[in-house]
Amino acid sequence: MIFEPNPLAGAVLITPEPARDDRGEFARLFCAQTFADRGLDPHLDQISYSFNRRKGTLRGLHLQRPPHGEAKLVRVTAGAIFDVIVDVRAGSPTFGQWYGVELNAAERRQLYIPTGFAHGFQTLTDSAEVLYLISTPFAPASQDGLCWNDPALAIAWPDPSAAILSDRDRTLSLLKDFEPVAC
Repeated sequence: MIFEPNPLAGAVLITPEPARDDRGEFARLFCAQTFADRGLDPHLDQISYSFNRRKGTLRGLHLQRPPHGEAKLVRVTAGAIFDVIVDVRAGSPTFGQWYGVELNAAERRQLYIPTGFAHGFQTLTDSAEVLYLISTPFAPASQDGLCWNDPALAIAWPDPSAAILSDRDRTLSLLKDFEPVAC
Protein backbone atom coordinates (compact mmCIF):
# COMPACT_ATOMS: atom_id res chain seq x y z
CA MET A 1 0.00 0.00 0.00
CA ILE A 2 1.18 3.48 -0.84
CA PHE A 3 0.30 6.06 1.85
CA GLU A 4 0.07 9.68 0.68
CA PRO A 5 -0.53 12.36 3.33
CA ASN A 6 -2.63 15.32 2.27
CA PRO A 7 -2.75 18.94 3.51
CA LEU A 8 -5.04 18.01 6.44
CA ALA A 9 -2.82 16.30 9.02
CA GLY A 10 -3.83 12.75 9.84
CA ALA A 11 -5.85 12.11 6.68
CA VAL A 12 -4.16 9.81 4.16
CA LEU A 13 -4.86 8.70 0.60
CA ILE A 14 -4.02 5.00 0.24
CA THR A 15 -3.34 3.29 -3.08
CA PRO A 16 -3.09 -0.51 -3.23
CA GLU A 17 -0.05 -2.13 -4.83
CA PRO A 18 -1.53 -5.18 -6.53
CA ALA A 19 0.39 -8.27 -7.53
CA ARG A 20 -0.71 -9.11 -11.07
CA ASP A 21 -0.54 -12.25 -13.14
CA ASP A 22 -2.62 -13.91 -15.88
CA ARG A 23 -5.43 -14.61 -13.39
CA GLY A 24 -5.87 -10.95 -12.46
CA GLU A 25 -4.60 -9.21 -9.36
CA PHE A 26 -4.48 -9.35 -5.58
CA ALA A 27 -3.77 -6.54 -3.11
CA ARG A 28 -4.08 -5.79 0.57
CA LEU A 29 -6.53 -2.98 1.28
CA PHE A 30 -6.16 -3.01 5.05
CA CYS A 31 -3.61 -4.34 7.53
CA ALA A 32 -4.01 -3.40 11.20
CA GLN A 33 -0.26 -3.61 11.85
CA THR A 34 0.67 -1.46 8.84
CA PHE A 35 -1.92 1.15 9.84
CA ALA A 36 -0.73 1.17 13.47
CA ASP A 37 2.91 1.48 12.33
CA ARG A 38 1.89 4.65 10.46
CA GLY A 39 -0.01 6.11 13.42
CA LEU A 40 -3.44 5.40 11.94
CA ASP A 41 -6.22 3.92 14.07
CA PRO A 42 -6.42 0.26 13.01
CA HIS A 43 -9.48 -0.58 15.13
CA LEU A 44 -12.65 -1.58 13.23
CA ASP A 45 -16.08 -1.95 14.82
CA GLN A 46 -18.32 -1.53 11.82
CA ILE A 47 -18.38 -1.96 8.05
CA SER A 48 -21.09 -0.12 6.12
CA TYR A 49 -21.90 0.77 2.55
CA SER A 50 -24.08 3.23 0.69
CA PHE A 51 -25.58 2.64 -2.72
CA ASN A 52 -26.39 5.81 -4.63
CA ARG A 53 -28.72 5.44 -7.60
CA ARG A 54 -28.15 8.76 -9.32
CA LYS A 55 -25.20 10.89 -10.33
CA GLY A 56 -25.18 14.06 -8.24
CA THR A 57 -26.26 12.40 -4.99
CA LEU A 58 -24.63 14.24 -2.12
CA ARG A 59 -24.20 12.77 1.36
CA GLY A 60 -22.76 14.77 4.22
CA LEU A 61 -20.92 16.37 5.71
CA HIS A 62 -21.24 13.91 8.64
CA LEU A 63 -19.36 12.97 11.81
CA GLN A 64 -19.93 11.53 15.27
CA ARG A 65 -18.99 13.56 18.33
CA PRO A 66 -16.90 12.20 21.21
CA PRO A 67 -16.95 9.87 22.95
CA HIS A 68 -18.12 8.16 19.75
CA GLY A 69 -15.75 9.88 17.32
CA GLU A 70 -14.95 7.66 14.38
CA ALA A 71 -12.06 7.09 12.05
CA LYS A 72 -13.09 5.87 8.60
CA LEU A 73 -11.47 4.13 5.67
CA VAL A 74 -13.56 4.91 2.57
CA ARG A 75 -13.40 3.06 -0.75
CA VAL A 76 -15.62 3.04 -3.84
CA THR A 77 -16.61 -0.43 -5.06
CA ALA A 78 -18.73 0.70 -8.04
CA GLY A 79 -18.77 3.99 -9.94
CA ALA A 80 -17.05 7.15 -8.74
CA ILE A 81 -17.41 9.91 -6.14
CA PHE A 82 -15.83 13.21 -5.21
CA ASP A 83 -14.96 12.56 -1.56
CA VAL A 84 -14.58 15.51 0.85
CA ILE A 85 -13.31 15.87 4.40
CA VAL A 86 -13.34 18.99 6.58
CA ASP A 87 -11.08 19.44 9.60
CA VAL A 88 -13.25 20.32 12.62
CA ARG A 89 -10.71 19.52 15.35
CA ALA A 90 -10.50 22.10 18.12
CA GLY A 91 -7.18 23.94 17.97
CA SER A 92 -6.14 22.43 14.63
CA PRO A 93 -4.11 24.76 12.39
CA THR A 94 -6.25 23.55 9.46
CA PHE A 95 -9.62 23.91 11.24
CA GLY A 96 -12.36 24.65 8.69
CA GLN A 97 -10.23 23.63 5.70
CA TRP A 98 -11.38 20.94 3.30
CA TYR A 99 -9.72 18.36 1.08
CA GLY A 100 -11.39 16.60 -1.84
CA VAL A 101 -10.34 13.71 -4.02
CA GLU A 102 -11.97 11.52 -6.65
CA LEU A 103 -12.34 7.93 -5.55
CA ASN A 104 -13.46 5.37 -8.10
CA ALA A 105 -13.78 1.63 -8.44
CA ALA A 106 -11.18 1.41 -11.23
CA GLU A 107 -8.31 2.97 -9.26
CA ARG A 108 -9.28 1.34 -5.93
CA ARG A 109 -7.76 4.20 -3.90
CA GLN A 110 -9.01 4.69 -0.35
CA LEU A 111 -9.19 7.70 1.94
CA TYR A 112 -8.32 7.29 5.61
CA ILE A 113 -10.23 9.87 7.67
CA PRO A 114 -9.19 10.31 11.31
CA THR A 115 -11.56 11.33 14.09
CA GLY A 116 -12.35 15.02 14.16
CA PHE A 117 -13.23 15.33 10.46
CA ALA A 118 -16.60 15.82 8.82
CA HIS A 119 -17.03 13.62 5.74
CA GLY A 120 -19.22 13.75 2.67
CA PHE A 121 -19.24 13.03 -1.04
CA GLN A 122 -21.01 13.71 -4.31
CA THR A 123 -21.49 10.88 -6.79
CA LEU A 124 -19.91 11.33 -10.21
CA THR A 125 -21.75 8.36 -11.74
CA ASP A 126 -25.06 6.58 -11.47
CA SER A 127 -25.00 3.42 -9.32
CA ALA A 128 -22.07 4.47 -7.13
CA GLU A 129 -21.39 2.22 -4.16
CA VAL A 130 -19.21 3.34 -1.25
CA LEU A 131 -17.70 1.03 1.38
CA TYR A 132 -16.84 2.38 4.84
CA LEU A 133 -14.65 0.65 7.43
CA ILE A 134 -15.40 2.46 10.69
CA SER A 135 -13.62 2.43 14.06
CA THR A 136 -16.67 3.04 16.27
CA PRO A 137 -20.23 1.69 16.31
CA PHE A 138 -23.00 3.98 15.10
CA ALA A 139 -24.27 6.18 17.94
CA PRO A 140 -27.34 8.14 16.76
CA ALA A 141 -27.20 10.60 19.68
CA SER A 142 -23.64 11.59 18.67
CA GLN A 143 -24.45 12.45 15.04
CA ASP A 144 -23.48 15.91 13.84
CA GLY A 145 -22.42 17.57 10.65
CA LEU A 146 -21.81 20.63 8.54
CA CYS A 147 -23.86 22.13 5.75
CA TRP A 148 -22.52 20.93 2.41
CA ASN A 149 -22.78 24.36 0.76
CA ASP A 150 -21.59 26.57 3.64
CA PRO A 151 -20.01 29.65 2.00
CA ALA A 152 -17.34 29.71 4.72
CA LEU A 153 -16.12 26.30 3.55
CA ALA A 154 -16.40 27.10 -0.17
CA ILE A 155 -16.15 23.44 -1.18
CA ALA A 156 -15.73 23.07 -4.95
CA TRP A 157 -18.35 20.35 -5.46
CA PRO A 158 -18.32 18.91 -9.01
CA ASP A 159 -21.95 19.83 -9.72
CA PRO A 160 -23.67 21.72 -6.88
CA SER A 161 -26.71 22.45 -9.05
CA ALA A 162 -27.38 18.70 -9.39
CA ALA A 163 -27.04 17.91 -5.66
CA ILE A 164 -29.58 15.32 -4.49
CA LEU A 165 -29.80 15.59 -0.69
CA SER A 166 -31.62 14.15 2.29
CA ASP A 167 -33.80 16.45 4.39
CA ARG A 168 -31.34 16.03 7.27
CA ASP A 169 -28.35 17.08 5.16
CA ARG A 170 -30.18 20.25 4.07
CA THR A 171 -30.35 21.43 7.69
CA LEU A 172 -26.85 20.73 9.05
CA SER A 173 -24.88 23.48 10.85
CA LEU A 174 -22.84 26.24 9.33
CA LEU A 175 -19.19 26.37 10.38
CA LYS A 176 -19.78 29.64 12.27
CA ASP A 177 -22.31 27.85 14.51
CA PHE A 178 -20.38 24.59 14.82
CA GLU A 179 -18.65 23.57 18.06
CA PRO A 180 -15.16 22.22 17.22
CA VAL A 181 -14.48 18.61 18.12
CA ALA A 182 -12.11 17.92 21.00
CA CYS A 183 -9.81 15.06 19.98
